[in-house]
Amino acid sequence: MKRAIISVFDKVGVVELAKELVSLEYEIISTGGTHRTLTDNGIEVTYISDITDFPEILDGRVKTLHPRIHGGILAKNIPEHIEQLTQVGGSLIDIVVVNLYPFEAVSQDPSASFDDILENIDIGGPTLLRAAAKNHPRVTVLSDPSDYAEVAEELKTGAVSSRVRRILAAKAFSHTAYYDTLITEYLHKPTFPPKMTIALEKTGELRYGENPHQAGAFYRQSPIKGGLATAEQLNGKELSFNNIYDGDGAWQMASSFQQPCVVAVKHNNPCGLGVADTLVEAYQKAYEGDPVSIFGGIIACNRILDDSTAKAMSKVFLEIIIAPDFTPDALDILKKKPNLRLLKLAPMLNQGEDWKKVTGGVLMQEGNTVDVIEKTIKVVTNRQPSEDEWKDLRFAWKIVKYVKSNAIVLCKDNQLIGVGAGQMNRLQSVKLSTEQAGAKATGAALGSDAFFPFADNIEAAASAGVTAIIQPGGSVRDKEVIDACDQHNITMVFTGFRHFRH
Repeated sequence: MKRAIISVFDKVGVVELAKELVSLEYEIISTGGTHRTLTDNGIEVTYISDITDFPEILDGRVKTLHPRIHGGILAKNIPEHIEQLTQVGGSLIDIVVVNLYPFEAVSQDPSASFDDILENIDIGGPTLLRAAAKNHPRVTVLSDPSDYAEVAEELKTGAVSSRVRRILAAKAFSHTAYYDTLITEYLHKPTFPPKMTIALEKTGELRYGENPHQAGAFYRQSPIKGGLATAEQLNGKELSFNNIYDGDGAWQMASSFQQPCVVAVKHNNPCGLGVADTLVEAYQKAYEGDPVSIFGGIIACNRILDDSTAKAMSKVFLEIIIAPDFTPDALDILKKKPNLRLLKLAPMLNQGEDWKKVTGGVLMQEGNTVDVIEKTIKVVTNRQPSEDEWKDLRFAWKIVKYVKSNAIVLCKDNQLIGVGAGQMNRLQSVKLSTEQAGAKATGAALGSDAFFPFADNIEAAASAGVTAIIQPGGSVRDKEVIDACDQHNITMVFTGFRHFRH
């Protein structure tokens, strides 16, 4: 008789599968809770202890780890293996149906004790899955209830195909690797361990990658870290690769402000950013900072989006709006645009690691969570900043770390008015930012993500009307730069650290 072992925590679909197997003349072997579920549903089941001649011990910690079970799974259908298996009182097992204790859910439960979490580390289950997956040329392994129906249909035609068995084996190994990664991360991991794995779960296929000729998919990090992978989409067509990448940048920027804030992003750089007492005022500032580039952009807010803000936003073509929530009236207004993606996502500062993929490897660093370190700030010019200039300088320094290097931002009155991003020399970034700001540059604060290598940057800023500068300092020509500021009555602050973003 053909045999199947079924031992699952998630009982979804297991009764229906077992009934199909019985109808196909399989003997069902089972354990603990699964055995009770199947017998309660009138299915004839052989208890595992009747196979092993040993009881479950250690509160169920040991029940399937036995030569008759693993021999039955790992044996090839060849005379030598059959003889050895017979000698220990075993026989072949053809199908293994296993899913694991819910370590992921329990480890993320704030009320779970350390002992509870340890008890939800499955030992026998991964061993069964790996054994069956290793011997998939003969054995069918099922680790996901969504595969039950397909396998049952194949069995009705005679046997599960070698192609399907191989796919299921790969899925089982992927499942146990993911499971072990979650356990490793929970128990302990230094910031940069000598070896590491990353647990990722695919949320779905994308229409394409950065360009239509590139395939793409979106994976969520586990344990769930938050972010766009957890956003609730309330309207609009599916998200693209670029939508997700730019949306994350916009959301992180908006999350970094305490006051009502609206950020507009284009190609992962801010093209507009405003902070005000109300969200609609913040949006107007973001819009007026660059009313051209915001077209087709992505918006993120750190407050519930109300109807007055929705009315203002509805006048412009936007790809995405991200907010902690939307009032019913705001939703009514914005849903009139069927393609406009509306994402519900609460603000959250990213405290995790930052990864960058390179050919053949991954660069990994701590997230850049620092804005200003008060102990390192130093006014280096003759003139001290005024109270308003201090506000603008701090505002500029908070924003510049989100702009691609070489990065220059111009800010005034809680508004981003000029951006120079991703240039190969800093002077070009200064010129781009002042050109965008135009007359608004008069009296503005300038933020630079890294030091000024030459005084020509100061000359360009001064000619546009900039009156305050914040930058890291540390150039061999700092004195020349400071002298140039003094000549133009510009106040300048050194932060002592840079904000490169490649």
